[in-house]
Amino acid sequence: MTRVAAVDCGTNSIRLLVADADPVTGELVELDRRMTIVRLGQGVDRTGRLAPEALERTFAACREYAAAIKELGAQRVRFVATSASRDAENRDEFVRGVLDILGVEPEVVTGDQEAEFSFTGATKELAGRDDLAKPYLVVDIGGGSTEFVVGEEHVQAARSVDVGCVRMTERHLVVDGEVADPPTFEQVAAMRADIEAALDLAEETVPLRAAHTLVGLAGSVTTVSAIAQNLPEYDSTAIHHSRVSREKVREITEWLLRSTHAERAAVGAMHPGRVDVIAAGALVLLSIMERIGAEEVVVSEHDILDGIAFKVAEDAEQA
Repeated sequence: MTRVAAVDCGTNSIRLLVADADPVTGELVELDRRMTIVRLGQGVDRTGRLAPEALERTFAACREYAAAIKELGAQRVRFVATSASRDAENRDEFVRGVLDILGVEPEVVTGDQEAEFSFTGATKELAGRDDLAKPYLVVDIGGGSTEFVVGEEHVQAARSVDVGCVRMTERHLVVDGEVADPPTFEQVAAMRADIEAALDLAEETVPLRAAHTLVGLAGSVTTVSAIAQNLPEYDSTAIHHSRVSREKVREITEWLLRSTHAERAAVGAMHPGRVDVIAAGALVLLSIMERIGAEEVVVSEHDILDGIAFKVAEDAEQA
């Protein structure tokens, strides 16, 4: 077992996993897993730049993570940055800040690399289960992009498309700087059309409908599961490997799209940073399920972070 630290910095959140990992057996003993909503992608779709306040929120979280990594004595650290920092003109500023704080340079990975990490993290522990038919379709709904990966033991096809809960919210649901409360029929229709176009794009290279098990990752999916279970507060144990039917996802999505900010904020399991973007994230999930005819989604708390951790441990063994 190698003690490693993995950091995943996305458009909406930054997350840390410190764990003892064995890439051969697939065993991973979690020591610290945390998430901070930093909205690094704030305004990137419109301006093409990372906002100063978004950078500062991200660097503040990095300082907290650096302290945790040092305290737990992780031998190796890997920092992976995804959609927002791929798109930004001033990403050098972001890279310098992370390097100063954590001592490692953030790797701005491609969508395909992101998909590989997500698939490994989500499916490594599913090996040997006979109740989940292969191939899997792993769907990672992020803030700025969504990754689609089809595979069995390994990735067979992958594609990243630019639809995510933050990007869709900012593009379609923000008027005069405020999120529609609730959105109009026309706003929702425009968002749905964008999502459907992205699914068309994904299907050009990934056989989405060939999969027998849909595995959903990231905060939009896990929050939908929490709502489906009426959890009084967020509970990773209850959410991990829960199953949510398409009809339940539709019911929740329709409620989120007609609810007000206050109504969504009152949901016990809702992270405050997800209140304004959860409706868009749920709509992405529903659209995927309808497109491929999935009767249910298997929800995983293990995702790109776990995939990164396994890769760091594997690299350490080979060094």
